[in-house]
Amino acid sequence: MTSACAGTADLLHNVGDEHLPGRTPCADMSVAALVSHLGGLAAAFTAAADKQYGELTDNPPEVSEDLETDWRAAYPDRLQAMAAAWREPSAWEGMSRAGGVDFPADVGGLIALTEVVVHGWDLARATGQPYSVDDTVLEAVLPHVTTFAEGPPVEGLFDAPVPVADEAPLLDRVVALTGRDPGWTR
Repeated sequence: MTSACAGTADLLHNVGDEHLPGRTPCADMSVAALVSHLGGLAAAFTAAADKQYGELTDNPPEVSEDLETDWRAAYPDRLQAMAAAWREPSAWEGMSRAGGVDFPADVGGLIALTEVVVHGWDLARATGQPYSVDDTVLEAVLPHVTTFAEGPPVEGLFDAPVPVADEAPLLDRVVALTGRDPGWTR
């Protein structure tokens, strides 16, 4: 979680105002909306890790084109706080909640990690930034996204998988399983 959050936080620092109206691999999200989503999910999954239930965990994070004034500092800080919260062993134990959905806490941790990795890739592609993820992180995410890919597309979450070669890089296989074209460019 720590390296994934740090990598995505670094991307946020390099998003310029000129990027905000741009397209992303997420069909209905501009860069601004994707940045908003990252800020919201970081706060929600921090609360989920801490088992602090309330508005942040009971509702899906709002996605908006309107970003908080200090988002360039606040959203990376939220990602770092999320990583810190999930470093606590208790975050992975028992039950938790995010987006109004209750789940085993270890599943919630994988959802949070997957969101950060995949949306980090989305943001990097949309803004033309390099992006890499540790193989150990991708190896944790791959079985999680594979499970979703085996079922029907999940509206608002994953589209149908995009075919890629078995020998494709691990990051390409992960994003392809979520319905994203690994060759997508802005």
